[in-house]
Amino acid sequence: MSVAPFSEKYWSPVETLSPEEARVLQGEALREQVAHLAANSAFYREKFARNAVDPARVRSVDDLAGLPFTEKQELRDSLAAAPPLGSHVGVGSAEIVQIQASSGTTGSPSYVGLTASDIVTWCELGARALYANGFRPGDRLLHAFGMSKGFVGGLPIVQILQYMGIVDIPIGAEAGAERLLRVQADQRPNALIGTPHFLAHLAEQAPKIVGRPARELGVRAISVGGEPGGGLPAVREKLESLWGATSREMLGGTDIACTYWGECEAADGMHFLSPDLMIAELIDPESGARVEPVEGAQGELVYTALRRRASALLRFRTRDHVVVTGTDCPCGRTGFKVRCIGRTDDMLIVRGINLFPSAVKQLVAELAPATNGEMRIRVDFEGHSTQRPLPLVVEHAAGMGPEAQSDLRATIEQRVRSALNVKTVVQLVPDGTLKRPDHVKVSLIERVAP
Repeated sequence: MSVAPFSEKYWSPVETLSPEEARVLQGEALREQVAHLAANSAFYREKFARNAVDPARVRSVDDLAGLPFTEKQELRDSLAAAPPLGSHVGVGSAEIVQIQASSGTTGSPSYVGLTASDIVTWCELGARALYANGFRPGDRLLHAFGMSKGFVGGLPIVQILQYMGIVDIPIGAEAGAERLLRVQADQRPNALIGTPHFLAHLAEQAPKIVGRPARELGVRAISVGGEPGGGLPAVREKLESLWGATSREMLGGTDIACTYWGECEAADGMHFLSPDLMIAELIDPESGARVEPVEGAQGELVYTALRRRASALLRFRTRDHVVVTGTDCPCGRTGFKVRCIGRTDDMLIVRGINLFPSAVKQLVAELAPATNGEMRIRVDFEGHSTQRPLPLVVEHAAGMGPEAQSDLRATIEQRVRSALNVKTVVQLVPDGTLKRPDHVKVSLIERVAP
């Protein structure tokens, strides 16, 4: 099944709704979703009773503030207590047609059940994001996300692309750089999707593997996600230079859907595109208080699923920390825009200063060509807080002499101190020293024994 876009510019007319129109749609869908969960989800019935929530009184988005958050650990507990899909599942097993699993980055995988209508909802959410990214019906795409382990970057992306009328070549990241590049050279698909670091790694390997630079392999549009950093200017510029293509970012997560934020041609943040299918709140991660999504605001994203039957969630805390980059856009989409700067559970505290690894990555990447941008923070302390300078390992350009290395080391330490108010101790290593991503994600943090 494929669905045609609404217009040449937008996948859905919902993308241009006024805030008032969007709130009306959200209110209607929220009332139906809460009623469905109250009737069919033992998890939410107990949660409502425990927190003195009357589901019938949840009438609008404003009423969500009176509902408790849903935490990741609650879902793990629910799955463990009532396998295979937990007490929050919301439908009988006969309605489940697909099960997805998270990548398990921060713990055991979370299993998500989908009905046939839930798959359509996931596809519609994803189509809006990837259309904003520049993908179009009739494109042919090389799939460089991981295809295994039930990961949402695998089969759900294939389903979204088919829904959009795009031909997917599902090779997958686990096939390795050589196979992916051989397929790209043979088939010359004009679109590419994967994590930003892995796609940069692919491009860097192209001359050695297929004898040509990646920019000569026919890619027109790239969509990146799966890890923070794809929207950083230095990362984007590197990808676009290597591939000779546009690179735009998208964001999602297994617990709500596959992908549902998408960056447009303005390339300054990802739009919220689907107020009819989900609610996105911004909160202060410490107090839990709502934060108004105005330009420059920061906070944690909290989602409420709408139009979902199986594993729907209310006020789910993602731990994704974002900054709002705008509330209007020349493209005409009306959803506010964000850039993900990290996860609140990846944030480090250095002498009382909150630090996201992606901020350090940007400062290092801007020093190209003296460095290729590859860096890792070597965390040699327990937890997330330290009073000591932060150990930072950075790759330097090939052929750089001792004096130039000394200058580069001092420059990096000064830039991080000046921009982020954090002291670092930089160790420079030759180009190619740090482990490159060979599957789905790369972490900017390496934990070592204290």
